[in-house]
Amino acid sequence: MGDKFVLLVMCLLTSTFSMSVAITSSSNGVVRLGLKKQSLGFNSLYAATRIKGRYSTYAKGAVTTTQDSDDSEMNIISLKNYLDVQYFGEIGIGSPPQNFTVIFDTGSSNLWIPSSHCHFSVACFFHSRYNSSNSSTYTEIGKPCKINYGSGMILGFFSEDNIKVGDLVVKNQVFTEATREGSVVLSLASFDGILGLGFQDVSVGNVAPLWHSMMQQSLVAQKVFSFWFNKDPMASEGGELVFGGVDPKHFKGQHTYVPVTQKGYWQIDLEDFLVADQSTGCCINCTAIVDSGTAFIAGPFDAVKKINDAIEAKGFVSMECKKAVSQYGDLIWQLLLSGLQPDKLCSSIGLCSFNGTQHLSDSIKMVVEQKGETHNVGQDLVCAACELTVAWMRTEMMQKKTRGKVIEYVNKLCDTLPNPTTQLAVDCTKIPSMPTVSFVIGNKSFHLTPGQYILKVEQDMATFCISGFIPLDVPVSPPQGPLWILGEIFMEAYHTVFDFGNLRVGFAEAA
Repeated sequence: MGDKFVLLVMCLLTSTFSMSVAITSSSNGVVRLGLKKQSLGFNSLYAATRIKGRYSTYAKGAVTTTQDSDDSEMNIISLKNYLDVQYFGEIGIGSPPQNFTVIFDTGSSNLWIPSSHCHFSVACFFHSRYNSSNSSTYTEIGKPCKINYGSGMILGFFSEDNIKVGDLVVKNQVFTEATREGSVVLSLASFDGILGLGFQDVSVGNVAPLWHSMMQQSLVAQKVFSFWFNKDPMASEGGELVFGGVDPKHFKGQHTYVPVTQKGYWQIDLEDFLVADQSTGCCINCTAIVDSGTAFIAGPFDAVKKINDAIEAKGFVSMECKKAVSQYGDLIWQLLLSGLQPDKLCSSIGLCSFNGTQHLSDSIKMVVEQKGETHNVGQDLVCAACELTVAWMRTEMMQKKTRGKVIEYVNKLCDTLPNPTTQLAVDCTKIPSMPTVSFVIGNKSFHLTPGQYILKVEQDMATFCISGFIPLDVPVSPPQGPLWILGEIFMEAYHTVFDFGNLRVGFAEAA
């Protein structure tokens, strides 16, 4: 993964939950899968956003409508929404079917699930594993394969079996049995594997993706599939994936379609990028990949910086550190003067749940002097920020500086703290005044409101607000320009149709 964390304030914990998956389907060539949803948690957000950190691998319209499909013709796959950042649903492999939850991912092309032969990866023991000896339709292939993700690699071997999606059965589909999952994060994930919906051009081993096999076996009415993601945290269904058609209940008006410019990923032209309806001048020959397996919207550093500057987004630790100084600086000063032990101070004012178990002075010194080092604080952001403030203020007080000088200096130190993740925090109270961000696709502006591009995260009775935009500079070959990744935040706002038959992608306002 390559990232170094200065303060690992988010533990790699994932809430697990069981939800029923409602599947309705028919034999007329359309499959519909519905979604479930839970509220977003800080630790879950961290774990989930690490899973699909594969951005470096990307370096490699006309206005119209689709023919609507009648509900009676649809096979619908129910998807679960993994805490707002990962949507997944159930498939069956083998005869009789062995069930697995998978992410339906337009940013990759292979299907992999854990194998019963996986004995040395912790992740395999936390998930369902495919056992070929229990399937009467299994065909051995055995050729080894490796699938690389930004968060780690999947090692395994190819096998062949029937795949059940809703009521459809794709026969003789090649997939990967994973025997090693090279990421601790995968052991925490609430899904078993990934089902790629990209093109065969980027498939490891040149394996035909499951979606291609559906078309080749004439199992779908139309050569399209479509996503609807439901952002409403209170809704009973988290969204819907339809193979072979679209569901008119989940979009308004007509879809704007634009051609796929480069097969492999679902890549399209991006004509402009606006903040508060004003062009940023950042898009010259821009392109975008529409990726159902990425939680955020990722874009070139300079462009994303314009957004995050406009919404005053800052690193989590820096923001909480400055809040601690602003709200508790005077109190901390007085308590230190009174002789209260520094390691008990933050718990005494209610910002830490422990009492005297954390000692951060050495770590803080290392943060200031060696910003690239990794330190595990092991508490939430508020507690960590308080401890930073206490230790810094105590150090300055020992040099007999005045209260004003100490607080001023600590505020500056807060700004020097590196951000432990690519995500940035914003002030939740300022969301109503934040600008609209828009993408111009097919001569039409697709607007995102602050309520759509800001994620709210709950942690220990506190609410944190996160910018939905993360920086990403992907090397591209001329004449291609800067590359964007339009992930789930964009797809929650816009119902998305992936039209393989006409090699195009369509967007309409989600309903």
